[in-house]
Amino acid sequence: MFHKFHTTATLLITCFLFYPSSIYAQKKIATITGKVLDENDKPLKSVSVQVLNVEKNTATNDSGYFQINVAANKPVALVFSFVGYTTVQKNFYLGTGENEKITIKLQRFTKELKAVTVKDERDRRQPGLVNIDASRALVNPSPIGGIESLIKVFVGSNNELTSQYSVRGGSYDENLVYVNDFEVYRPYLVRSGQQEGLSFINPELTSNVKFYNGGFQAKYGDKMSSVLDITYRKPTQNAGSAYIGLLEQGLHLEGTAKKNKVTYLFGVRNRTNQNLLSSQETQGNYIPSSVDLQTLVTWQATNKWRLEALANFSKTKFSFFPKESQLTSSVFSPLYSTSLGLDIFFEGHEKDKYSTNFIGLSAINQPTKKLQLKWMLSYFSDKEEENIDITGAYLFGERDFDPNSATNGAIVNPLGAGVNQNYARNKLDIDVWSASHKGTLDAGKHFLQWGNTIERQVVHDHLHEWIYNDSAGYSLPYNPNQLSLQSFTSGDADFNVTRFHGYIQDNFRFNDSSGFILQGGLRYNYNTLNKEFLLSPRIGFSFKPDNWKKDIVIRGAAGVYVQPPFYREMRRYDGSINYNLKAQKSYQASGGFDYYFKLFQRPARFTTEAYYKYMTDVVPYDIDNVRLHYYGENNAKAYTAGIEGRLFGEIVKDAESWISIGIMRTKENLNNDYYTTYQNAAGETIGPHTADKIPVDSTTNAVGWLRRPTDRLITFGMFFQDYLSTNKNFKVYFNTLYGSNMPYNIPGSIRYRNALTIEPYIRVDIGFSALLLNEQSARRSHSPFKNFDNIWASLEIFNVIDRANTISYQLVKDFSNTVYAIPNRLTPRLVNFKIFAKW
Repeated sequence: MFHKFHTTATLLITCFLFYPSSIYAQKKIATITGKVLDENDKPLKSVSVQVLNVEKNTATNDSGYFQINVAANKPVALVFSFVGYTTVQKNFYLGTGENEKITIKLQRFTKELKAVTVKDERDRRQPGLVNIDASRALVNPSPIGGIESLIKVFVGSNNELTSQYSVRGGSYDENLVYVNDFEVYRPYLVRSGQQEGLSFINPELTSNVKFYNGGFQAKYGDKMSSVLDITYRKPTQNAGSAYIGLLEQGLHLEGTAKKNKVTYLFGVRNRTNQNLLSSQETQGNYIPSSVDLQTLVTWQATNKWRLEALANFSKTKFSFFPKESQLTSSVFSPLYSTSLGLDIFFEGHEKDKYSTNFIGLSAINQPTKKLQLKWMLSYFSDKEEENIDITGAYLFGERDFDPNSATNGAIVNPLGAGVNQNYARNKLDIDVWSASHKGTLDAGKHFLQWGNTIERQVVHDHLHEWIYNDSAGYSLPYNPNQLSLQSFTSGDADFNVTRFHGYIQDNFRFNDSSGFILQGGLRYNYNTLNKEFLLSPRIGFSFKPDNWKKDIVIRGAAGVYVQPPFYREMRRYDGSINYNLKAQKSYQASGGFDYYFKLFQRPARFTTEAYYKYMTDVVPYDIDNVRLHYYGENNAKAYTAGIEGRLFGEIVKDAESWISIGIMRTKENLNNDYYTTYQNAAGETIGPHTADKIPVDSTTNAVGWLRRPTDRLITFGMFFQDYLSTNKNFKVYFNTLYGSNMPYNIPGSIRYRNALTIEPYIRVDIGFSALLLNEQSARRSHSPFKNFDNIWASLEIFNVIDRANTISYQLVKDFSNTVYAIPNRLTPRLVNFKIFAKW
């Protein structure tokens, strides 16, 4: 009985204690009132106003007015929906008794969708074109960020520290970049991704990105691989954004003035890779910094004239004071296989400076609706300095990895020791002046485009660098009568060149049901340096079979693509300049299709393209990290063949992802690529200068076709995004890259081209983002965030699988003069955090 009473009493006491609070909880409500308007500020009647995840709703009256009670002191959301208009969600966190007044604007989606469809239909007919959403640049988890990080998903990568990329087997120097029709450039002396600064392209200023990975039109310039065509945004209202991260910080402002006749874009960025580089195998004090400022101002002077000014000022500094490096590899030769290590202890420093400035002016005249004329003037300045004086004492041998050993991590069986000194005093100044005219004419079935450019390039270059290697007290290469350097490069160049180039192009649409479009154009190029006159015909086509049930566009292109030499290609290995170097020439053909279909009942797109390139007058080169060492001679021919496929779709609803896969083979054959081997009386192969063994015979060997430095059989890239099913404000982004092995050439060697292989590049980066505030969030009038549209926080994990990718090799000789290759690794797993705000 006592037990029963105790239980009843407990129940009564519990009810008594919680009764007042339950009454109070019932009074914890807030009120939201407001109006719903259309894009013309007119009231919308019968708009549904629904409390998210609660069966409570109301609707607007004839004046667009509504009122609804919601729970106080907890997050709530209202969803506004109306047929024919985009749905809007607005979040609130209101106090008890608080009355919030709001105004909601709904936008029609039918016109917007129609515009997107028309744009997609036009773009999907252009061979080699990949449209890239610039807004993904800030959310894509990648150490470099920017538009280039998105491009690498499509073309592959082997270095996360650089914004440079290789397209269909081409070199970094074979890619064109335009911003608002102005060609832009990058520094030339950069040796490694560690030294790179910011890319010219500022994603926060960008509205449209077109990337052509081949088959591009005659209106684009004279390079052999790709075109990146960037259009900066034209503001319609005052706005801005800012972001702060461990690697990069940026601010952008935009707006209008003079009744929208004047618009302006302004962006400033600062980047430091110190946190990224501090985890490198070579330990020391890294002090990298890069800052740039960009602005675009437009003025609609009259109904027919518009003036634009684009300017960029960029400065990058890289200082490095190395201390020590511990490199390890497990397999080196068939004769000696174990865990070998290389310990280096450094003295000295490296100090580099790269400064680029650009200003472009354009005047656009629209005499009629169908005719547009454009005049352009631009100036580009590039000033670069490299100062390197680093000495490293090294010990090479077997490393002990026994965790129970007192010598764990140390080299216990030395195979070699010595000193290596790297010295450089390089300076490069380049100035480029350019004047251009471009025009377009819509003549019904014909769409004509033309252009002409005169360009003046002035180059002042001083190059002086050498490497001294001392192994076991002997300088290498060994010569008892003199002190020899392992390599020596020196030269001065002062030259200028005037270039003339232009094009004419016609896009002709047939009146058949397939909408067949034929695109034909011709480019010319002439320069006063080697006095080579070049013509480049290009043709493309596309059509949509009208008797096919599936939505497929078939497209193809063929043409001649030439690349006149510039400073870097003209430099030989010894530092001298080849002023008679001819243009490299590429004969290309490609074909494929673009297919729209439904995947998981959602829109999807698949594109594929096969291509073949045959190249003559090729200038061979070797790659060391990101530095290209050209032979400076037109002494090779080459070919590239491959096929690519890309899938775009919403694997997760309202979150587009894409996958890209490519198969490619590119090879080259150098002229007179012979080497001689010597045999002694016993038939053993020996060196030509072996003191104790006299050669009695020799054999001449032809090298033949070899893999090019960018040859990679398979590339795979994936950008995938997802969100919490219960809350779309929490998102996750995956950036995955895979590239099969690549050849590595011993610098300057004919015999040992393709002697080494760089293992496959595998990388997975993940980013987690949380929406802290959006434009639907309720903010009181005194809130410091009242004018913000949204604020995001992002946590990024780079190289999730902690893959030790290889970028190059360091060659070391042991006491018996046997050469070993020690891999230079890229970055390990790292974490980055950033906050992005937009207003």
